[in-house]
Amino acid sequence: MGMPSMPELLIVLAIVVLLFGAKKIPELAKGMGKGIKEFKGAMKEGEEDEVKEIAKKEETKVEEKVEEKKSENA
Repeated sequence: MGMPSMPELLIVLAIVVLLFGAKKIPELAKGMGKGIKEFKGAMKEGEEDEVKEIAKKEETKVEEKVEEKKSENA
């Protein structure tokens, strides 16, 4: 099952136009675009939160090792 050919795409486009009408298609595309943009933003935000959490854990580990070395040297 590969990529649809041009005639298949035209048939699908014709069905979409018949179902929704030519005036609704730009609104549907705009809505889909907003949805995709929000999804990407949420994914990016989730990744940033995860990175911050990991960095905080590593910072705590480093601080503990620094305190440990200070107590050894004192």
